[in-house]
Amino acid sequence: MGVTSDRVEYVCRYGGNGTTTSGVNVSIAAEVTMEIHSVCLPPKESTFQKLKHRLSEIFFPDDPLYRFKDQTWCKKLVLGLQFLFPILQWGSHYDLNLFKSDVVSGLTIASLAIPQGISYAQLANLPPIIGLYSSFVPPLMYSLLGSSRHLAVGPVSIASLVMGTMLSEKVSPVQHPTLYLKLAFTATFFAGLFQASLGFLRLGLVIDFLSKATLVGFMAGAAIIVSLQQLKGLLGIVHFTTKMQLIPVLTSVFHHTKEWSWETIVMGFSFLLLLLTTRHISMKKPKLFWISAAAPLTSVILSTLLVFLIKSKVHGISIIGHLQKGLNPTSTNMLYFNGQYLALAIKTGIVTGILSLTEGIAVGRTFASLKNYQVDGNKEMMAIGLMNMASSCTSCYVTTGSFSRSAVNYNAGAQTAVSNIVLAGTVLVTLLFLMPLFYYTPNVILAAIIITAVIGLIDYKAAYKLWNVDKLDFLACICSFFGVLFISVPLGLGIAVGVSVFKILLHVTRPNTLVLGNIPATQIYQSLNRYKEASRVPSFLILAIESPIYFANSTYLQERLLRWVQEEEERIKANHESTLKCIIIDMTSVTAIDTSGIDMVCELKKMLEKRSLVLVLVNPVGSVMEKMHRSNILGTNSLFLTVGEAVADISASWKPQP
Repeated sequence: MGVTSDRVEYVCRYGGNGTTTSGVNVSIAAEVTMEIHSVCLPPKESTFQKLKHRLSEIFFPDDPLYRFKDQTWCKKLVLGLQFLFPILQWGSHYDLNLFKSDVVSGLTIASLAIPQGISYAQLANLPPIIGLYSSFVPPLMYSLLGSSRHLAVGPVSIASLVMGTMLSEKVSPVQHPTLYLKLAFTATFFAGLFQASLGFLRLGLVIDFLSKATLVGFMAGAAIIVSLQQLKGLLGIVHFTTKMQLIPVLTSVFHHTKEWSWETIVMGFSFLLLLLTTRHISMKKPKLFWISAAAPLTSVILSTLLVFLIKSKVHGISIIGHLQKGLNPTSTNMLYFNGQYLALAIKTGIVTGILSLTEGIAVGRTFASLKNYQVDGNKEMMAIGLMNMASSCTSCYVTTGSFSRSAVNYNAGAQTAVSNIVLAGTVLVTLLFLMPLFYYTPNVILAAIIITAVIGLIDYKAAYKLWNVDKLDFLACICSFFGVLFISVPLGLGIAVGVSVFKILLHVTRPNTLVLGNIPATQIYQSLNRYKEASRVPSFLILAIESPIYFANSTYLQERLLRWVQEEEERIKANHESTLKCIIIDMTSVTAIDTSGIDMVCELKKMLEKRSLVLVLVNPVGSVMEKMHRSNILGTNSLFLTVGEAVADISASWKPQP
């Protein structure tokens, strides 16, 4: 059928089984009029128009400027400010009832954020006070810039672990504490710069390479490593390995059995049991979420009081000690922009930035879907990035939205980002007036809090689902898991991303092809392997390609299609069926083609013609159709809109003319 706007009607004779026949051995036959539709070219566009359309689809699929259309300059200015600062959008509708809900949720997450902040700072090998600083400025910044109503911002376990691991490999936090602190702030700055750049340039596709399968394995492995590292605090060990692999950690635990402190063990496992029990209760009965939310702060208060009362009798329990009172000191002068460790800071910032960004956006979208509102991913990237850049100048390290705190925030009835402001206000009061109260807080309770927090990252149900649904995704999950456990946290993540990229390349370079057959009494053609009732059409081999045709897969596709032809000819010969005359390729799923793909189609056509076979293409999409038309590789009767029309038209042309 030519590339025209004409429509031609053909009268074809069909058997009762829906296949075209020549009138021989047919018990039921009927005259059916088949209208053959043309395959049209897409509307003509200039190269600039095509480029503009393509770039807008890649970078602006959500059309962020639609709200500015047909607006006055004054209105555009207001909308622009609301876009940059979402608080201006909902702030005008804020009322007392919303404030009451936000105060309750803000105070609730503060009871969780304060002990977690101190604990996660130690996980990153930073002074505990840095964790509190990081629970003050970032929530304030996010409440101004963020679009999620339920995201509770602060330090998180995975980013803390990765930062601590990567920096301590090169710089000892014990021997060079000032340099280590500088690198942590600098890594935070570069993490924020990277995150904000992704949002501004609308390159969120970068974080898509961290698939759900990858993160399931990575977080489970990291959770186990983090938990085993806390055995130092739970057992009271003084000399402990700084390595983050399974074997060195376990070796260190059993190599220093003489340092185990029974007082620390009793207190640590008692509070760990309490925290795990409250977590289990809240999971079983979500309405009792406040029990697990209040448990960490309650444990800190009780353990601190207990150590204070028995300090004269028991000396084996290590404590936090003095924490500086006051607001976050500025740290602009501590940013490390030159020197031999700059590359380390940049690398650490990018890795922690990607991880924290992935977690923050995933958490924000999860709770947004529960309340039926949308979170703009690119805007969130800019908000989290700018938040981290500002935080690096105020003695904070990498922060993002925490799933555990956000879940508490949601369950506590948070309505807007004001809950983050309440959280920051509570931390401010703590920094100004309550720091001396943490002097006798035992380190063992911080270890118990960390274990309780990270144990929820081990999602065995998700891993089991991956095994049932997609074995390659499960392989990525397992590679990530064991890579983190036995190699290192960054390399484990790298291996997992590598497996995910390999999976993409595998799908691109080795696309699926299948043989189609006709569903009886219909014009529907489906996979013979999938639909057992589908039947082959005599003299036709109908194939489908389920991927774009690129240079990376064109050679494979040519070889695979020729093998289908060879197998079909052997099958026909063995069963003494009608001679193969026509190869139909359904290109409905071929979304794109390049010059290598066009050359492959041209070469395939020539090879089939030498074997007296006709090549016909069905339903190429607009861009594919345009490229093939320009290349002049197909004749006027080689393109059809549907497989049914192709079969009807070609079968009619084979009939003897009266």
